[in-house]
Amino acid sequence: MFAPLVDKSIVLTGPTASGKSSVAVELAQRIGGEILSLDSIAVYREMDIGTAKPSEQDRQRVPHHLIDLVAPDEDFSVACYLKLAHRLVDEIRGRGGAAIFVGGTPMFLKAVLRGFDTGPPPDWEFRRSVEADLEEHGAQALHARLMQADPLAAHRIDLGDTRRMIRALEVVKQTGIPLSHQQNQFDKGCAASDCRVFAFQWPREQLHARINRRVDEMFEQGLVDEVKKLVGRYGQLSRTACQAVGYREILPVVHDDLSARDLAALKEQVAAHTRQLARRQETWFRSFSEITPITVNDPLDVTTIVNQITSHDQPAGLDQLSG
Repeated sequence: MFAPLVDKSIVLTGPTASGKSSVAVELAQRIGGEILSLDSIAVYREMDIGTAKPSEQDRQRVPHHLIDLVAPDEDFSVACYLKLAHRLVDEIRGRGGAAIFVGGTPMFLKAVLRGFDTGPPPDWEFRRSVEADLEEHGAQALHARLMQADPLAAHRIDLGDTRRMIRALEVVKQTGIPLSHQQNQFDKGCAASDCRVFAFQWPREQLHARINRRVDEMFEQGLVDEVKKLVGRYGQLSRTACQAVGYREILPVVHDDLSARDLAALKEQVAAHTRQLARRQETWFRSFSEITPITVNDPLDVTTIVNQITSHDQPAGLDQLSG
């Protein structure tokens, strides 16, 4: 079991393309902080364009952690992430710095804010069996199966998140107790005034425009070629890596000779899925009592946002904000 890290760190979150990274770099420079990625796909090496990883210039300006940890064909769990995160937070604080988590992966965010119970070890034979059923019968059938075993988990888990549904079934099989009954201690968070957790909120049209621009830039930078190189080098990507928006759309057609029309349709598909992801993230963020919302607009005024963050009353133990 991993304890929360919210009392030892600052957290900047928000939907994809909301400007978290640029704000985090200026905040870190101002208060003497180091950045820890809260992105479940940025842990994979060579998956750079589709994850919009920090630039080399930003990494030179401020230390960045929890990026480029494993190869794209390796599995990487929340437990692996938290083991490293706990060690890094203690090291950063030991150097007199501020640990600043930055990203929008909901499960990683919840684990940092409220802790995480690793539960029983994986049962790979069971997982392969369920995945075979999923391949044959689809996500709706998997969801119906979970409704029988753990209705509360079925209501909580998004239909597209088949990995979490399989894990919930696995826990019931191994322990006889629904996952939703085992992790109630992680449902209650602290008040926003007692921690330093900030989420950027954009007007919907502006956020969609930012997402569309980012997707255009990714394709211009060579996202399709990046996916081709990954497949050529690794073959099959890990379960998590191949489900990442921007990669999962390209993988099925990676060997095709794509026309300009095909590329335009592919780009729009990635943009649409990214906008859907942003809406799911925003819904998830609203469930956290820890979050202090920060309203932002184009053009993004990084300095003003950093001023807002540093001017908030600080809870005990986070005196790094006084810098």
